[in-house]
Amino acid sequence: MQINELKRRMRAAGAGPSHEQRILRLWSHALSRDSGRRVPSSFFPSSLMAALPAIEAELAGLARLHSVHPGADGSERLLVTLADGQTVESVLLPRGGLCVSSQVGCAVGCQFCMTGRDGLLRQVGSAEIVAQVALARARRPVRKVVFMGMGEPAHNLDNVIEAIELLGTVGNIGHKNLVFSTVGDPRAFERLAQARVRPALALSLHTTHAELRRRLLPRAPRITPEELVEAGERYARASGYPVQYQWALLDGVNDGADEIEGLVRLLAGKYAVLNLIPFNAVDGVAFSRPAREHCEQMARTLHERGILTKLRWSAGQDVDGGCGQLRARAAAAPIVLHRSDN
Repeated sequence: MQINELKRRMRAAGAGPSHEQRILRLWSHALSRDSGRRVPSSFFPSSLMAALPAIEAELAGLARLHSVHPGADGSERLLVTLADGQTVESVLLPRGGLCVSSQVGCAVGCQFCMTGRDGLLRQVGSAEIVAQVALARARRPVRKVVFMGMGEPAHNLDNVIEAIELLGTVGNIGHKNLVFSTVGDPRAFERLAQARVRPALALSLHTTHAELRRRLLPRAPRITPEELVEAGERYARASGYPVQYQWALLDGVNDGADEIEGLVRLLAGKYAVLNLIPFNAVDGVAFSRPAREHCEQMARTLHERGILTKLRWSAGQDVDGGCGQLRARAAAAPIVLHRSDN
């Protein structure tokens, strides 16, 4: 279901703007119809009241909890079943964050990521994206939503922007706390700059060498690291939010002195934060994570060279829950994982 389709159905049932806003707010916050301030029984038109049970049932069925995988760091990796039986992953992060999926599968095929192994299976609808937030909010407060789960958000722009607009309005998420992650599709820079709710931007950089980036991200747009940073800087200055550059640290691949020099050259003076993310081991993938001491030294060196750098260990690494892994394990062993009490 798409959010615009949901709005059309409510309007056809007699909803006005205030009725529509209340229903969307309650749904996106995982609240029941009688939550919050009391409204008179006559607030909703009788035609809308008659239609609401079916609409609410459909919304509740958009995303259901398949299994929960708590991490020692306070995170919870959620395997979520959509209405058609497909599954996606969401991650409840410490301190009120949530990572959501925008596609079932992914077409980019990053060599270090499990999600793209089977390619793109289908797009996740805008209402299905918000349903992941509602499902998470039923478990704990969510104040930040990052589009860094399964899929490439730029390949599902209409649905993602529609979801961001709802979350940044009635969903009550601050615009800088909505983070759109992309490998650098030029369409994303153009559309986001014109959006009603402009999110913060996270760009998958991973290396300063153009040829290596093409190998690591084989179906990403043919954009050089320099061009990516230039586009990111324009968006950062226009939006007022620093760009988060994502860097999956791969042992012996992109953790050398040459990359440090390249990062200093690319990011010095930029309105940016560099997130170094040590690789989360994936079965059947030939990459490995650098030693912790090496990761810490690289972050320290970059910081000393003037690059604002954060070393971010992926949430829930102790449950082997890197993007796509829960879904892959559920597909391989559905009977074992079809439990919500893991």
